[in-house]
Amino acid sequence: MMEPASAKTVLPPGVDVVRYADLPGIPCPCGSAKRGFMESPGIPFSLHITSISETARKHYHKRLTETYLVLECDRDAYLELNDQRLPLEPEMAVLIPPGTRHRAVGKMKVAIVAWPKFDPNDEWFDN
Repeated sequence: MMEPASAKTVLPPGVDVVRYADLPGIPCPCGSAKRGFMESPGIPFSLHITSISETARKHYHKRLTETYLVLECDRDAYLELNDQRLPLEPEMAVLIPPGTRHRAVGKMKVAIVAWPKFDPNDEWFDN
């Protein structure tokens, strides 16, 4: 017998779900981020969907490693990594280790895995 569509789904132990459409966009140096898995115990990373703004600020992290997965971007979009440009294209992933000054330039939407979980106190600016 099938349950009604309104019944709450019971997930197996350890499984977690994030509905990014329900998350608020949080202002960040890159633009606006929807940060998932932030409150999930036992998950050592967070996963963000970030819309990059034209005023993205160069920054770095002392502890976090970030992996950017480009979901969509303009043809002239790039990542600035320690003052070098890396042209981007959809379905391209870039791992950014701690200490790397970075910013995204151009219109794009990215998924960012932050490991360990994102910490707003680990965003650093040179100026």
